[in-house]
Amino acid sequence: MNNHKNIPVFVPHEGCPNDCVFCNQRKISGKSTFNPDAVSAEIETALSTIKDDTTTEIAFFGGSFTGIERNLMLKLLKIASEYVYSGKVSSIRLSTRPDFIDEEILDILKENCVSTIEIGFQSFSEDVLFATKRGHTLEDSYRSARLIKEYGFNLVGQMMTGLPMSTIEKEEFTALEICRIGAQAARIYPTVVFCDTELKKMAEEGIYTPLSLEESVYSAYRVYKIFLRHNVEVIRCGLCASDNLFDKETVFSGGYHEALGELVESLIFYDLITEKIKEFNGETLYLTVAKGMTSKVVGHKKENKIKLYKNYGIKKLKIDESNQLCGFDVEIKR
Repeated sequence: MNNHKNIPVFVPHEGCPNDCVFCNQRKISGKSTFNPDAVSAEIETALSTIKDDTTTEIAFFGGSFTGIERNLMLKLLKIASEYVYSGKVSSIRLSTRPDFIDEEILDILKENCVSTIEIGFQSFSEDVLFATKRGHTLEDSYRSARLIKEYGFNLVGQMMTGLPMSTIEKEEFTALEICRIGAQAARIYPTVVFCDTELKKMAEEGIYTPLSLEESVYSAYRVYKIFLRHNVEVIRCGLCASDNLFDKETVFSGGYHEALGELVESLIFYDLITEKIKEFNGETLYLTVAKGMTSKVVGHKKENKIKLYKNYGIKKLKIDESNQLCGFDVEIKR
């Protein structure tokens, strides 16, 4: 099986006239300026580090790509599509907002080798959209998803947990809607309160209570399980690890952790294992999991292993990895 690799091109806050209460893209991406003339060099540098058997995409992230100045958008698409035509990359993906999708935009994207469109829905609750000043409606979300699917693009739904006015129930509904509208994949982002945002002011004034780390993990865990049940791949859970995210001048509060995704996936593995061993009464538990999954099965700081020992009287845990398994597959040897 070939590896997959994105070459990210960050277009920080370009094209988005709206400032959501939680948004500080310059802090998240670590970039405050953008030079389109440097894009080709960025791509070439990235390509030089990627193995030949890797399926590679150019990914425009950071801003609302389809809302940037039209000539700039066309210029960037032309640069990227030339790499597709040359065979150096397989396709192009981008992220944008629901209200920046229409037939004209999709025609342009289709003509320029774009295959995947990621939409920042964030929530399918109207009151959460209003409280976070998203600047678009639920109708925009449903319409954009319908058009993207009609045009034959892959759809990725991005959602956030822990937003103002949100609840676990609203977040689970959002996950279910992302599945229902036909998304092939999803990203889950528990809310982090960044400095220089309206959300920071809301937290300081007591209008908003930031998530703790435990709450961030739990909220993401609840929606992650919904995506699993509906065979929607979760391609990211939590913000990408970045040095500046540990800086007190960047993050005000919230449950950020550099391995948040692994904490969530470890919880899911614990659920799956305990479901399979309800009647287990041996001393040694033998598990087989997919390649690279052992650390997630054991858990952060061996948390899962410790709980299995304590709750099920297990004395030893033996884990093998198999190329025949994938994802959250777990086999137990009796």
